[in-house]
Amino acid sequence: MMTDPIGDMLTRIRNAGTARHRSTKCPASKLKMAVARVLSEEGFVGEVSSQPGESFTTMTIGIRYRDDGRAMVDGIKRISTPGRRVYVGADEIPLIRKGLGMVVISTPRGVLCDRDARDAKVGGELICEVW
Repeated sequence: MMTDPIGDMLTRIRNAGTARHRSTKCPASKLKMAVARVLSEEGFVGEVSSQPGESFTTMTIGIRYRDDGRAMVDGIKRISTPGRRVYVGADEIPLIRKGLGMVVISTPRGVLCDRDARDAKVGGELICEVW
């Protein structure tokens, strides 16, 4: 039984980039789709799509690479876990790698990147950081 589905998705993205795969697949949920769409909008991963299956919907995430062949995602780390949730206010959102990375935040306005959450002046649960 999987206890952290978002952590599983992030690990699949990290492993697919290391193994130089074109894409990775994982079971879909609304929250995982929202996190993947934020990562796609910010340029860390490629196209995100979902396909209905017999028992569950599958999400396909494209992996992007730099010109030198390295994956766009150098590192990805889960912050909130099912056993330890981390919440921050709008003025406490961390700056990752002096602005070169980003934090994905679940806010009352939806799942946002750190820049959009600061602009909207909303805080929430820190889901993960990517650099």
